[in-house]
Amino acid sequence: MNCPQCAFENPIDSRYCSRCGNKISPSGKIAFTREALQALTKEFKIGSIFLGRYLIIEELGKGGMGSVYKVLDKEVDEKIALKLLNPEVASNEKTIMRFRNELKTARKISHKNVCRIYDLSKGQGIYYITMEYVSGDDLKRVVRMMGQLSIGKALFIAKQICEGLIQAHKNGIVHRDLKPQNIMLDREGNARIMDFGIACSLETKGVTDTGMMIGTPEYMSPEQVEGKEADYRSDIYSLGVILYEMVTGRIPFEGETALSIALKHKNETPRDPKEFNNKIPEDFSQMILKCMEKAAESRYQTAKEFLSELNRIEKNMPTSERFMPIEEPEMGTFEEEEEEEELEEIELKKSIAVLPFADLSLEKDQEYFCDGLAEDMINALIGIEKFRVVARNSSFSFKGGDVKTRKIGRTLYVETLLDGRVRKADSKLHITAQLIKVSDGSNLWSKKYERELSDVSAIQDEILLEIMEKLEVKLNEKEKKLLLKHHPEDVEAYDLYLSGRNFLNKEIGNVMEKALMYFKAAIKRVPDYAQAYAGLALSYVRQGLWDYIPPKDAYPKAKKAAKKAIEIDETLAEAHFSLGLVKMLYDWDWEGAEKELNQAIELCPNYADAYDGYAGYLSATGKLNEAIAEAEKAVDLDPLSWYLNANLGMYLLRANRLKDSKERFRKVLDIGSIHPHMHRMMGQVYLLDSKYDVGLAEVKKALDMSGNNPMILAVLGWGYAVAGRRAEVQKVLEELKKRSEREYIRPFYFAQIYSGLGEKDLAFKWLVKAYEQSDISLATILVDETLNNLRSDSRFNLILQKMKLV
Repeated sequence: MNCPQCAFENPIDSRYCSRCGNKISPSGKIAFTREALQALTKEFKIGSIFLGRYLIIEELGKGGMGSVYKVLDKEVDEKIALKLLNPEVASNEKTIMRFRNELKTARKISHKNVCRIYDLSKGQGIYYITMEYVSGDDLKRVVRMMGQLSIGKALFIAKQICEGLIQAHKNGIVHRDLKPQNIMLDREGNARIMDFGIACSLETKGVTDTGMMIGTPEYMSPEQVEGKEADYRSDIYSLGVILYEMVTGRIPFEGETALSIALKHKNETPRDPKEFNNKIPEDFSQMILKCMEKAAESRYQTAKEFLSELNRIEKNMPTSERFMPIEEPEMGTFEEEEEEEELEEIELKKSIAVLPFADLSLEKDQEYFCDGLAEDMINALIGIEKFRVVARNSSFSFKGGDVKTRKIGRTLYVETLLDGRVRKADSKLHITAQLIKVSDGSNLWSKKYERELSDVSAIQDEILLEIMEKLEVKLNEKEKKLLLKHHPEDVEAYDLYLSGRNFLNKEIGNVMEKALMYFKAAIKRVPDYAQAYAGLALSYVRQGLWDYIPPKDAYPKAKKAAKKAIEIDETLAEAHFSLGLVKMLYDWDWEGAEKELNQAIELCPNYADAYDGYAGYLSATGKLNEAIAEAEKAVDLDPLSWYLNANLGMYLLRANRLKDSKERFRKVLDIGSIHPHMHRMMGQVYLLDSKYDVGLAEVKKALDMSGNNPMILAVLGWGYAVAGRRAEVQKVLEELKKRSEREYIRPFYFAQIYSGLGEKDLAFKWLVKAYEQSDISLATILVDETLNNLRSDSRFNLILQKMKLV
């Protein structure tokens, strides 16, 4: 592709000119075939079928080469990845020749740490590549979300990349564009090298023109910058840059243009990684810098030599600092015997996790229905007292992955799993359900159901009762009644209700309106639909909780819907839970909140969110030790929920258990529960521990991840205030005030910041506004750490009296 600025010929997939650094855009003068034009103008919608063979499941991403989709290959009934090449790429004969050679060379690599490429094909006038589908996240996203990885985890990942490179180099293949975006981490934590997109066999000359920069500037070796032939040592240089980024959270060289970054790789010495992370051992730091030597002969000469150094460093590390992935033991080994002993302890209280049911419909458009059926099973089971049922958040976290049974069981601490497959076609419903024993993966029970769609409630009843019988769980009359609670017979109303639950569980503002729409439509069909009213109430609660609408627009509606649900069916725990939250957050009716939340727990002893809500009430009323105990119960039932773990971390923080709080947040981040508010809360821990630079870095990371969330922005302002950085505080205040003119911003946020500055009069001015507007943040006023500067002032006690907290 020729640069429009200097006319230099660049590789077809370049984003920046290799000579002048100018950004390159496609010229738009590509000659499309009629078939290609038709194919590209037709959207690749979820559920559509490409070439009569590939069922489109979802778009995985877009890049300079084209778009990548997760598809089902109907010929072999297997999920794969399909890369649809952009026409400006595919129309270049050299590029296609390079890809054909790539396929020949890449097929020589057969290794667990290398993603397999299947074929380069052409259909409807366009080229596409099929390859192995790897479920997980790319390393770039993981580092962006988690920041600096532990030394042990970075070593674990680098060793696997090395092993993949050893196999590729053995076949004479150099990757040439190794970067974290091309390293996938699957759900087991294993690394896969992706996209040998510009790989070139050293035995095949003339395919890649010399004199051109090939690679990504941030990870490019000096010889690549000069346009020279790259060999194995170029990959080692790039892996050194990746290691640098994993342990420091940043790339070694940055610049305004691609050219400026590339030239730094050629001319500048990288800063010692220890400057950005003092936990990096000296030999580890020197190893990274040796990989990044300017002269190729000064680096490790082979990937095998580099792997030996990684192994040596890991061997000298304390065992506690090594990253130890959970591996599946072989049958009959000592480890398995130990696992069985652990599971026997769990059997003292029988336990189950209901996994999301698979959608077997041809169009793959029934996910909401399948998820809804599984969630209904969970909601029915959580009412059984002596039977531990894992919450939806945790059991659904394995959705779409190929995680083994025992790994799921160990992660969730359960002895059994309920799995299912669903196919809904017109008025017919086909369900296959199976109960699996975690310890050995055996099938305890399974059954197929082929009925009319209107029999869905009857099928659910049969499944639940057969499970109880198989697991020898004895039900009292109350539990049996709750277990067999039915939805209305109106199938369309039930379908609308499940659609509402689907959007409610996404917890995103722009789709919460859709949840409300579906629940209201279900109620229109069945005016006494109690579960739909409960869903409506929880939707309004969450809209208010995450500031999508002001409290006065959310909580009165939530209260009305919850009361209506209870009026129709007083045994609906979710309605009592929502009403309890309204009484606590909006009405400040502490006695009423306690009553409703306890009622929810009594009705459903396995209701994780109810325990969390009750913990919130206990914390708000100053009973922090009791709050921690209830929050621990919630986490036990929903161990992978970032939200419940975060709340437990905050209660530990407010009980002055900083070390325990920090460990809780770090543990959640390590298991992959990445969420902006986790980093925000971690930042608050560091700020209260007077570690201002680290704390502010965490909060900034949270702000970037969240898209400038006002709650996180306010914490950043408070952090700047306690760190004495007044100029930055003023910028935050100005931004919040401007935003308050066009969106709802809690007055409490301003009070927090002015409290941090020690400007008490302004802080109390905003607290009064918060009281007048029923700001839900005031519910935590008794224990909120950002208001510590105000507690000795008599005005603070007056607000507590108004809120009936003293």
